Amino acid sequence: MPLKMYIGEAWIDKSEKIEVRNPYDGSVIDTVPKADADDVEMTLATAVRGAAAMREVTAYERAQILFRLADFILRDAEELARTISMEEGKALTEARTEVTRAAEIVQLSGEEAKRLYGETIPLDASPGTRNKMGFTMRVPCGVVVAICPFNFPLHLVVHKLGPALAGGNAVIVKPASDTPLSALKVTQLALEAGVPPAAVQCITGSGRNVGEALCADPRVRKISFTGSRDVGEAITRAAGIKKVTMELGSNSPLIVMEDADLDRVAELAAMTGYANAGQVCISTQRVLVAANVHDAFVDLVQEKAGATRVGDPLDEGTGMGPMVRESDAQRVVEWIDEAVQGGARLVAGGRRERAMVTPAVLADVPRESRLMREELFGPAIAIGAFSDIDEAIHMANDTQYGLSAGIFTRNIEWAMAFVNRVDAGNLHVNWGPQWRADLMPYGGLKESGYGKEGPRYAVEEMTDSKMVVIHL
Repeated sequence: MPLKMYIGEAWIDKSEKIEVRNPYDGSVIDTVPKADADDVEMTLATAVRGAAAMREVTAYERAQILFRLADFILRDAEELARTISMEEGKALTEARTEVTRAAEIVQLSGEEAKRLYGETIPLDASPGTRNKMGFTMRVPCGVVVAICPFNFPLHLVVHKLGPALAGGNAVIVKPASDTPLSALKVTQLALEAGVPPAAVQCITGSGRNVGEALCADPRVRKISFTGSRDVGEAITRAAGIKKVTMELGSNSPLIVMEDADLDRVAELAAMTGYANAGQVCISTQRVLVAANVHDAFVDLVQEKAGATRVGDPLDEGTGMGPMVRESDAQRVVEWIDEAVQGGARLVAGGRRERAMVTPAVLADVPRESRLMREELFGPAIAIGAFSDIDEAIHMANDTQYGLSAGIFTRNIEWAMAFVNRVDAGNLHVNWGPQWRADLMPYGGLKESGYGKEGPRYAVEEMTDSKMVVIHL
């Protein structure tokens, strides 16, 4: 039975549909409604009522709702994991991890619902302020729009939905058109957990017809977006005067110094480069290796890439599934071919069958190659050499992006030079750039965006501060 979208306090169907396809075999696994302008207006009007309703829900009650939602996610974990695998192409083992992390995010959000602290302000520290008392208080923004990408169709939905509800807001979820099923299922669970019916909505449709209209409307007070740099820029232009969090693209570098354990680095480079077929904003894309260990490292990564089993994501033994769309797989192969034509060596993988691309390793990749400068979002690792730590840091920073970066070294001076001088919002010493604990502040520098996710930090950005002065 086709899924409906949840707007206007009801499950709504439409005659015009969006097909949701399994990336592995191209089969249609479900359809969802394609929203129009009238649906957007209904959604916004309902969200205004929902924001008013949420203001009457106490912090304790919000926490209990979110704790129940976390329990329901774990209760339905296997169904949710299979949904993620079927609509996004993620290996089932990775999808199961996504579900457990989603439950943790919601649990953390429930805890943060109880921590909307203000502070007293010592007004008498200023002259002429005798008999004045001041304090701040945090209040909900009102209506939050959560625009979510395809690559973590549950995890990144709840990274927005959980903190929005914890802060006492109404939330409108706009999932990616490729992967709307997980968002719709978690909306069902949120209602079951006791979220007021007008306070959560999930509207399905294109970014152009739905997303832009939501972002431009003045009734929306907060936008949380995860996606590409270009779409993020368009949203900021449309948004006007409202709060915005942007988690945009990257081409994350990993620096490998000559004292690193190369076998361990090769293992982690493959793990952090090929997870979810490289469709992770902090995937290891560029590996910058000390020249005197470059060739040995290339051989090790080639071996690890060849050992990655590619196939049906629902097969328990699959290590990497397909990309979400065949057109994306074609793009990845085009970038690989372009790099090879520019002088790079393809030493492993890079073969395409429909939406599947075998894990690729490229050596001697020119610095001007798109693989070294732009976001690939696919299963390929580009390797280049450097002479010393200064050159490595220069290469790492030679990009418009700055989301995440890693270094492997036992030398504390090299590690601290990396920490102090590499321009990225997330820095990892002796790990790849693809690592995130869901409670940490997560966000980028430069054109990788601004604002932070992680429930504590997202709740801060989804609430406003009021200053109160009592004149005694």
